[in-house]
Amino acid sequence: MSAEALDAHLATGATEVARCWKLTRNDGVVLGFTDHDRDLTFDGVTFCAGTGLSAAAVSQTTGLAVDNTEAVGALTATAVCETDIAAGRFDGAEVEAWLVQWSAPENRVLQFRGTIGEVTRAGGAFTAELRGLSEVLNVPRGRVYQKRCAAVLGDAVCRVDLSSPAFSVETAILHAEGQRVFEFDVGGGYAPRWFERGVLTVLDGAAAGLSGAIKRDRPQQTGLRRVELWDQLRAPVAAGDRVRLTAGCDKSMETCRTKFSNMLNYHGFPDIPGEDWLVTHPTRLSVRDGGSRR
Repeated sequence: MSAEALDAHLATGATEVARCWKLTRNDGVVLGFTDHDRDLTFDGVTFCAGTGLSAAAVSQTTGLAVDNTEAVGALTATAVCETDIAAGRFDGAEVEAWLVQWSAPENRVLQFRGTIGEVTRAGGAFTAELRGLSEVLNVPRGRVYQKRCAAVLGDAVCRVDLSSPAFSVETAILHAEGQRVFEFDVGGGYAPRWFERGVLTVLDGAAAGLSGAIKRDRPQQTGLRRVELWDQLRAPVAAGDRVRLTAGCDKSMETCRTKFSNMLNYHGFPDIPGEDWLVTHPTRLSVRDGGSRR
């Protein structure tokens, strides 16, 4: 790859350049697009022409300001389809935008790198907001001191192994009510509400790769398990589709100790003084649970 060769080509005044976009979705699917009139290939990716994709000028600044632009293209069955956008498959996808000499694709320069933000669609077309790498600096960081655990179940801080059969199970949907309520046969090895506050992940079918937070988990008299999500999945789900159910955690110290045997990694502060402890009057009873006192 030679940015210097591209600069020399641009200096001639008669240029052969095109824009290329590489899009990597969170499920690992890689797509390539170009505004040239024929396909281009480099870095093992074919950048398809004829997608109607174009882009506005990139606004780039020095310092920590967020670089931004947008891409506009046609909705097609082979590239970006309305079903995949509605299912959220492009949410947060990584984007690379290149300026390429189409007669010699090895001469190119990376103009933009970031992620897809808001996507809107209308009239057979879509508009995608592209956010620069500095966008992540807008996310609040730091540790919160609170009664309940601040870790995410199964992350590097929590360290619970969610691949264990005790905390996850794969099964097929036996009955679906829309895209939010499902019934399964998971056997009798899980206590009531075991998967409440957990995650349901679809493994195959039209909604493969999508997941939802579990609101309710109840055994039924029929022996089946009835699970309700907080929000419906954004793609059709049918009986026979396989899913993975992952156990949930209410972030309490008792649950960490009894359900997960993970107290060494508990990141809550159940004995922190209440928020009004500086002005409270003396008493023989002292409850320190992180809550306020009247």
